[in-house]
Amino acid sequence: MKLLVTLIGLVLVIEGLPYVASPEAMQRWLKQLIEMEPSQLRMMGLIAMIAGFVILFFARRSGLLG
Repeated sequence: MKLLVTLIGLVLVIEGLPYVASPEAMQRWLKQLIEMEPSQLRMMGLIAMIAGFVILFFARRSGLLG
């Protein structure tokens, strides 16, 4: 449970960084997202999920996460 809460906190910190560092650029980027086709967004999400699973797999195998 401690690891889960830690990971959620880390995700929130990482997700918030672009908004703090460059809010104007994030607004432009979000406008571009609105104009994208849903299929493109779905593919981007799928690729991000696969990349996350690969990172987690190798982190667990190497012992980085305990």
